[in-house]
Amino acid sequence: MTATNRPEIVIVGAGVAGLVLALELHDAGIPCRVYESVPEIRALGVGINVLPHAGAVLGQLGLEADLSAAAVLTRESVFFTRFGQLAYREPAGRDAGYPDPQYSIHRGDLQAVLLSAVRERLGPDAVVTGHTCTGTRDEDGHVTAEFRTADGAVVRVRGDAVIACDGVNSVIRKQLHPKEGEPRYSGVTMWRGVTVWEPFLSGGSMVRIGWLDKGKLVIYPIRDNVDAQGRQLVNWVAERETPQRTDRDWIRQGELADFASAYADWHFDWLDVPAFLEATDTVLEYPMVDQEPLDWWTAGRVTLLGDAAHPMVPRGSNGAGQAVLDARALRTALVEEPDVRSALQAYEHKRRPATAAVVRTNRANPPDAILREVSRRSGDRPFARIEDVISREELAAISDGYKNVAGYALGTP
Repeated sequence: MTATNRPEIVIVGAGVAGLVLALELHDAGIPCRVYESVPEIRALGVGINVLPHAGAVLGQLGLEADLSAAAVLTRESVFFTRFGQLAYREPAGRDAGYPDPQYSIHRGDLQAVLLSAVRERLGPDAVVTGHTCTGTRDEDGHVTAEFRTADGAVVRVRGDAVIACDGVNSVIRKQLHPKEGEPRYSGVTMWRGVTVWEPFLSGGSMVRIGWLDKGKLVIYPIRDNVDAQGRQLVNWVAERETPQRTDRDWIRQGELADFASAYADWHFDWLDVPAFLEATDTVLEYPMVDQEPLDWWTAGRVTLLGDAAHPMVPRGSNGAGQAVLDARALRTALVEEPDVRSALQAYEHKRRPATAAVVRTNRANPPDAILREVSRRSGDRPFARIEDVISREELAAISDGYKNVAGYALGTP
């Protein structure tokens, strides 16, 4: 596709997926604009992990310095039993030999870095807020996205393609697949929060503790030096098995009392978990749900990207990473394929099977499966040596198997 014949792309959603796509398209010389439903983009949510394969793409977009300043560079992944016994440890990011970092970052900080770059490079009007997408329609060799503004006005925007980056509650996904049905519940609810705390372990450790039947916890720092004492902002996720639920509201308020009893005796030499949880100001509650992978994403000049295309349970720290890879793949397809509709099909052909594999692996054998196997083989009891329970080679195979599916194992293209 020549520079004088670039398509104009309408991006629906200014989350991580939409903003990275805007940067990719701008870098390729493809005009685009992002439309977001909220009237003002604010720092919401909690922590997020950006794995090395996505870190490489963001680095190529010139974002490494800004991300490194905002994030904590992840140095290791560490797995403990609920008794505080070390089960497995491996380096992460550059410490593991990857050429690019692994970032642990507040979702709001990541979005702020991306938004600032979009407005600086594409212009202050590149992101239009207060526009809620209500649907799309193909017409006359173009596609029109319809939006409703806060005052009730209807705005129609015509482009050569519409890319749905509008998240797990995507309106456009519902339009393309109106009979899809409810999300698939994993049987687990997550409670999430952030706590200001002293650095622990390496100061860049992503820690997973315990297993679901007795309570599981994921903890990692996402900001350095947040006060004069040099403390960090630490993200945590508590997981418990709970009755059926499928509501998907990322900012639903939760209560510490609903889950904290499972961790009441988790006093480790490197972290007092009850005190750590009590020091949290706000708790968010969210069911761990995904959707069965779709048979198709693309209809004419409309396609899905990121969580709108492949919502997944967050057990592999890979949701944001897969959205970044989607954006790179779509950019490549639009550059290489002169027909927009064919380009969207080429993008889907590359990314849909890959992301479906990640969705299914996150259900069955994510990195957390290390703790499942240790719990099962030890009878959920303390052990003298981990080698008496399971070999390091078996634990490494679980970790490496996930990396191969997720696309960031060392040595993969």
